[in-house]
Amino acid sequence: MKKILFSFLFSFLSIYSNVDFPVIVERALSYDDVLLIPQRSDIVSRKNVSTKTKLTKNITLNIPIVSANMDTVTEAEMAITMAQLGGIGIIHRFNSIEDQVREVLRVKRYRNAIIENPVTVNQDATLEQAKEIMNENDITGLLVVDNNKKLTGILTSRDVHLSTLNTDNVKDLMTPKTRLIIGRPDIDIKEAQEILFKNRIEKLPLVDLDWNIAGLITRKDLLQKRQFPFSTIDDKDRLMVGAAIGVNEDALDRAEALINVGVDILVIDIAHGHSLLAIEVLKKIKNSFPNIDIIAGNVATAHGVHDLIQAGADAIKVGVGPGSICTTRITTGCGYPQLSAIIHCYQEARKNNVPIIADGGIKVSGDITKAIAAGASTVMLGNLLAGTDESPGNTIIKNGKKYKIIRGMASFGAHLGRTARTSKNSKDDKDDYVPEGVEALTPYKGSVNEIVSQLLGGFRSGMSYCGTPSLDELCGKGQFIQITSAGMRESRPHDIETI
Repeated sequence: MKKILFSFLFSFLSIYSNVDFPVIVERALSYDDVLLIPQRSDIVSRKNVSTKTKLTKNITLNIPIVSANMDTVTEAEMAITMAQLGGIGIIHRFNSIEDQVREVLRVKRYRNAIIENPVTVNQDATLEQAKEIMNENDITGLLVVDNNKKLTGILTSRDVHLSTLNTDNVKDLMTPKTRLIIGRPDIDIKEAQEILFKNRIEKLPLVDLDWNIAGLITRKDLLQKRQFPFSTIDDKDRLMVGAAIGVNEDALDRAEALINVGVDILVIDIAHGHSLLAIEVLKKIKNSFPNIDIIAGNVATAHGVHDLIQAGADAIKVGVGPGSICTTRITTGCGYPQLSAIIHCYQEARKNNVPIIADGGIKVSGDITKAIAAGASTVMLGNLLAGTDESPGNTIIKNGKKYKIIRGMASFGAHLGRTARTSKNSKDDKDDYVPEGVEALTPYKGSVNEIVSQLLGGFRSGMSYCGTPSLDELCGKGQFIQITSAGMRESRPHDIETI
């Protein structure tokens, strides 16, 4: 007993004081080191469990899945799908501010109850100009206005493609206002829906008595709402989306530009979040924009969680080195096995009701169950989503199989991509850079919808085995048992030849 107490004292001193000697603090565990002990369950069907959870102190998701802010994982298409399914996507920051803003706008404009500021084109514009506006905004129709910004008609892709007029002028191709069906500014959604479906039209402009545009309601938006009833939406019925910022000189400018176009969450993206740089940027953004939710990280210790919460974080990303394409632990010798990191960070975060996000190391649905049971409120996925239709990049074929590229954002390839967009492209900069990630091929996986459905099915089953009908009842309350390599072998298919 004395030896145990003496060892514990040394561990305590090494963490909380400046004792100058090396100490092995504890044995730490990863997902594959443990299993959750099955509990009595009164759950009749896994469909009956609730996966609703907190992403930040102020934002709730219907599923605990976040797509990672990596340039091979999340741009607008991924973020749209994730929000439709009840999760959320974080747009990466490895582009210009203008490009990142454009991706956020694509998400925010994808679905609206009422589009408050619909895109317009002047009636004297050319067809080519109108097409350019449509392509830039990823839309199929434009409200046409005169020089006084009053509605004069609608130009749709159908008007363009079916027109037999030999003209390239918008006002000659548009449907004029004399043939338009319009709504008043205070129309309710149910009435708008009836008008759209009764008249077999796609768009309902809202105008006042002087033909000033007050908004736009589209049939597509109403169908989206019906098809995805559990979408993650803001108070204007738009899909929610997050975006990453760095800690460099453009952090505040990038944050302001993103907030101005309606981003719902900012993520401070830095590998070592328990650093002065991250803390100072977090404080500056919170002081300048107190109403925006900020996710900070990545950290792996309770001390890191404490410092970021004190600086104003609304959620904490946990994970140093567990990702499939991350080499931080090998390159630097630093890190923390992910399951133990989550447990320690949760113990500190729950004191302030701040959710934590388990970032990295999720390989199968069972890992999600373990991460939530250890204390995470959500998990961030990279590799599992990187090979899908919705992830950026084209598929490639190797040895007859389809793949997509995934790369760590601290990899050498990602670094070259960043420096190519800045003035930092000197040979010295390349020579001095030490990568902490790799580039790799990940098998093509099909649609995100299918991947998320499978992951949620396994997670719901895991909740049932734990006897927890809601995610809140599972979070931080798991009963784990450590297993050996033989136990892991026993957990997988064995002594058979799979087909």
